[in-house]
Amino acid sequence: MAPKAKKSGSKKKKITKADRLKQIQEEEEKRQKEEEEARVKYEKEEMERLEMQRIENEKLQKLEAKWKHYIQCDGSPDPSIAQEINTFITLWKEETNETLEEVIEKSKLVLNLIEKLKLILLETPPYDLQGKNIIQYQGSILELQELLHLKFNRATEILLRQASTLADLDSGNMEKVIRDESVTLYIWANLKKNPRHRSIRFSETQTGFEIPRILATSDIALRLLHTHYDHVTPLSPVLTPSQENISIITDFVKEEVKTLQTAVSKDLQEEKKQQENESNSVHEEETKAEGQGDVEEQMCPVQEEPETTKYEMEMKLISETVLAAQELLLENACEKPNFFEENEVDLCQFTTLGGVYHLDILELPPQCKPMKGWMIVEILKEGLQKYTYPPETAEDLEAENAFPPIEVTLEVHENVIFFENPMVARWDAEGKHWKTDGISNVSYKPEERLITFNLETFCPVTLIQDAHINMPYQSWELRPLDVNKVLLTVTTVFTELQIQIKENLCMLASIKVNNKNHSTILEEKWMTPVSFIIALKKAGLNIFPTGHSHLYVVINYKHPLVEVKAYRQMALLSSAFAFCWSKWNTACDSKKAIFQVREHLLKEEPTQNPNWTLLMFSGDRAQSLKINESSDAFSEVLKEETEFHSTLYHMVKDFASQEAMRAVRRPSCQFVDSVCHMLLSTRLLSFS
Repeated sequence: MAPKAKKSGSKKKKITKADRLKQIQEEEEKRQKEEEEARVKYEKEEMERLEMQRIENEKLQKLEAKWKHYIQCDGSPDPSIAQEINTFITLWKEETNETLEEVIEKSKLVLNLIEKLKLILLETPPYDLQGKNIIQYQGSILELQELLHLKFNRATEILLRQASTLADLDSGNMEKVIRDESVTLYIWANLKKNPRHRSIRFSETQTGFEIPRILATSDIALRLLHTHYDHVTPLSPVLTPSQENISIITDFVKEEVKTLQTAVSKDLQEEKKQQENESNSVHEEETKAEGQGDVEEQMCPVQEEPETTKYEMEMKLISETVLAAQELLLENACEKPNFFEENEVDLCQFTTLGGVYHLDILELPPQCKPMKGWMIVEILKEGLQKYTYPPETAEDLEAENAFPPIEVTLEVHENVIFFENPMVARWDAEGKHWKTDGISNVSYKPEERLITFNLETFCPVTLIQDAHINMPYQSWELRPLDVNKVLLTVTTVFTELQIQIKENLCMLASIKVNNKNHSTILEEKWMTPVSFIIALKKAGLNIFPTGHSHLYVVINYKHPLVEVKAYRQMALLSSAFAFCWSKWNTACDSKKAIFQVREHLLKEEPTQNPNWTLLMFSGDRAQSLKINESSDAFSEVLKEETEFHSTLYHMVKDFASQEAMRAVRRPSCQFVDSVCHMLLSTRLLSFS
């Protein structure tokens, strides 16, 4: 029997348990790395797709606006193009025989052009506007305003030439009222010159005058042109900071940019190094099983984009943050002016509301006379002339007593809210400002919306209110309503405003005055943030501080960079978290802000006593406080089992659900920017 052949090859080495665990660990790490790379690649592609879509949408919106303008064929020019607007103005100047009705109809187009130019100046970023464009737009606005008023004067003259043919059968005088959405015009011509006819009330209104005997016997006409807009007040009353303050701020901003850039670069380098170290390290099975999830969490807390994209976005955010902070600092550096004349209205403290009442005493022009089937009229070369009252020749006291003040009764614009009795101001044409002298015996009936006062001489008048009457705020809250939609509630001494924000639009959802619902034409109207802010201010609902508001209101000042960073991060989280004011915000210093936050998922039912977490934020550090709103004393002691975090995002991750954190990633950039815009405009952390 032959011997058995030896088996070929060496005996296979037995795999130990440690080697098998190591192999499994390597395979798991490889799988996770591939998944992470795939996720990062997908998110990068998704971000690029969304950015391209946003750019395409902007281009499409511009083309649609241009096409809409083209197909209207109404002769309206593009106000941003100098040639078109200049041609429009020139052609309208050549039209000389327009009636008041025709001028009022044309005024709608003119007002629309003016509003477009104002919005361009307000909405366009400063770096996209050249100095020559600003001068061009402002010049076009002023020219359109002046031309519109000139047209009203010419049309008034044409009407007054026909006054005798339009006389009332009972009084023998002419009276005419024309109402429109932007203008209300009252004209009275004194044809009979009856000395006993001194009380003038326009039919179906309570607007009127009590005139002295000398006017009742003169060849005059009274005109009240109530423009629901204000083309009298200078375009932008601003305070100018000193060169020293500008220099200090500029140096600060440069240093802040350098510091932030260094910090971001360092963070990115450390994160990359940490990722490399983590990927090359091997841990025991037990350690891995217990801590791998935490390591992954710490190693890559957000990871929304690759390093290059993340760095670019961080730099963009820094530039936006510093720009906003610079603007706030520049505004806060302004000093309250002390160059106001006596009785001059400080337009930084007060605001005009309800438009302007142009009050004029006019010389009655020669009347039309019928002659052989024709109407003959003498046209004065100098055009419509104002009647001087009192006459400049009144020298002694006896003569002055013959020209007493004129009593005026005006209807207050129905879409304007006055929280206190309005003050009356007159326009000083020589000094180019509003003044409160020459006005006496002011009486206001809020229920009837009538204001009565005595005026020494006719001139444009307006009603004014403290611009900061609703500041500081008593409380505020920001909470999610839907995907890309939130509700901002601001409560003041007089009112409660609820503002809805979605995508790039805002809307006044409701308003309460003295705890009662108040209706307004602004409700349920969606507008861009800038247009929305302008509309609320015009309605008397000003909750938008300016750079000089801190000079007139006692505020809880917060450092601009702290505010800007807080608002930005609150906006980023607003789709899944609610924020509200805290009484402890006044207890900390200006470099820290305190507010309440809680997870607020859309499927949740509203509760009576929601569980809020109290956060303190300093711009570069967020922490949860041990105290709550009902605590007896303020303390910065850290809440048990919590840590410091660099952002609000990482702070809320400590207590938020995975569903909430996923919801934070869903909102569009337009929505986040709109929420941030509204928070920056209201400055809730400093003004409540």
